[in-house]
Amino acid sequence: MLDSQLKICVVGASGRMGREIMHLVATDPDTVIHSAIDKIDNELASLASSEHCTITNNLIEGAADCDVIIDFSGAAGTVSNLKAYKALKKPVIIGSTGLDGSALQEIALLQSYMPVLVSSNMSVGVNVLLKAIEMASRALGEDFDIEIFEAHHKHKVDAPSGTALTMAEAAAHGRGVSLQDNAVYSREGHTGARPEGAIGFQVLRGGDIAGDHTVFFCGVGERIEMTHRASNRTIFAKGALRCAKWIAHQPNGLYGMNDVLGL
Repeated sequence: MLDSQLKICVVGASGRMGREIMHLVATDPDTVIHSAIDKIDNELASLASSEHCTITNNLIEGAADCDVIIDFSGAAGTVSNLKAYKALKKPVIIGSTGLDGSALQEIALLQSYMPVLVSSNMSVGVNVLLKAIEMASRALGEDFDIEIFEAHHKHKVDAPSGTALTMAEAAAHGRGVSLQDNAVYSREGHTGARPEGAIGFQVLRGGDIAGDHTVFFCGVGERIEMTHRASNRTIFAKGALRCAKWIAHQPNGLYGMNDVLGL
């Protein structure tokens, strides 16, 4: 049985998304910041003081009495935390991007010990769009070429973004094909004609762009563009908080945003 307020531990609390979640949780009447796992700086120390939360780099000790863990520590940080999550047996939400197949397999093994939710993008709008992309891809078929454009701030370290890859997976699933066999990540020089069935990526990095994604379905004589634009990171923090409230009441298992939203 949970207390009246959901006690949340934020892992990677000093990062951009970690700070956003910390601020949002602090203003939500149904949640409280239990602990922040990261290095201490002035902004985090001030927030922790006002919310009586613990800041530490010891995940096992910091998260011991929380209700839900939210991890935005980055791909390498998340992988290094998996052993601790297995020991803690607390519901875990993982929003780190850039996780490879091996990391995702390791994460999936945790579902025997606790409920685990993994999502490269926790925006409600993006996840509704993913369903629309899959439906459009299925209906349009291979008569339409698929290209995905994404733009993010200049500090983002992975490309294409996790969201762009998830959109491509949705498109590939709609077609009934493998993204691995059809993805084109770069073009330079004399590339020749576009391969049949290719799913291409275009990437922009610059400024403070929170996240823009467009999927192009390009046919002969017509083109469909499906776009999501994020004006700030609050939408991702809101989605993560919605996931936290949901997963706190779920049995052990591996979940995604579709489960939270009922899609």
